[in-house]
Amino acid sequence: MRVLILDQFSEPGGAQQELLQMLEAGRARGWDARVGLPGEGALFGSAQALGCETFRISCGPYSLGHKSAADMARFVRQLPAAAGQIRRRAREFRPDLLYLNGPRVLPAAALAGLGIPALFHSHSYVPPGMTREMAGRALRRLGANVVACCGFVGQPWERFVARDRVSVIFNGVAGPDEPVFHWNPGAPKIGCIGRISPEKGQLEFIEAARRIHTALPQSRFAIYGAPLFSNEAARYADRVRAAAGSLPVEFAGWTVDVYQVLSGLDLLLVPSGRQEATTRVILEAFAAGVPAIAFRAGGIPEVVEDGRTGFLVDSAREMAECALTLLSGDPARMCAVSQAARESWCARFTLEHYQQQLLAALEAAARSSDLPARREADRRK
Repeated sequence: MRVLILDQFSEPGGAQQELLQMLEAGRARGWDARVGLPGEGALFGSAQALGCETFRISCGPYSLGHKSAADMARFVRQLPAAAGQIRRRAREFRPDLLYLNGPRVLPAAALAGLGIPALFHSHSYVPPGMTREMAGRALRRLGANVVACCGFVGQPWERFVARDRVSVIFNGVAGPDEPVFHWNPGAPKIGCIGRISPEKGQLEFIEAARRIHTALPQSRFAIYGAPLFSNEAARYADRVRAAAGSLPVEFAGWTVDVYQVLSGLDLLLVPSGRQEATTRVILEAFAAGVPAIAFRAGGIPEVVEDGRTGFLVDSAREMAECALTLLSGDPARMCAVSQAARESWCARFTLEHYQQQLLAALEAAARSSDLPARREADRRK
């Protein structure tokens, strides 16, 4: 099967890691893929290392979150060029399927008018507004199927395409052969792992850490991650450092080996914002057997069974209270959560399970032959 892939970023975020995992499995199945990316990021080299030809598309850069008038003007100006780039590559490659890894590439793909089956992989929640409206209309024009990483992320697209063409495939991660969790009650280390940005909640982590440190002065903290994609994220990282003040917080930067990091943690805090999807790091904590406390945000309750595989809270204060209860309580409780989390990963969130489900969805989409009827049905919604 020949797949033309478009991504809205070339930096290594979570959605891009999922893309590489799909590419690896597809290449093993004999697929041929061409990958269109913006910018100069590391994803070019990663895709090429898997044997995929890459090319550049016009997309961004834009602000994260709310888009300015300048962002929208730049987006509109880039659309014709991006559509032309996509159209030319499709004529050369003659793909069986168009795979779209982000909402920003949808309008250009629709404008390119390729007339082939398309699948949009929705990794993050797109709030109401112009971005969602433009992406949704493009989905309708493409007659695309949608794969969402959770129900929370997928539900908004049901306004634009038939509900039976929106499916949920939870992310999967490769895990260690054995759990890496080892509790150190004497001087607990508590971590936060992920891209540094407001939606990932590092400021809320600092607030929770301050409360925990007041009650347990021997506790230590670490933030693993880096600001990506925008200058706004870099400014937010500066605010996080300033807020930490004299707290014993290590800013460890981006980590390549997440399980080495998790092996040194007694507890993972995930204070994501209300528009979070499910976040890979929770699934990685499950695989590692490291107990996690997360905000009851977005799609997170779809993967965390509160009180059994992890804990859901609604504020930094509650997060700190939950952490203190666990760290000062019966060690058997931590061990039980660790075991249940690992079992949940084995049953639902392994990399192999994810790859099998996603490749099956792509192959089914490529076999679709009713594009005109689907577009007409979507238009009538």
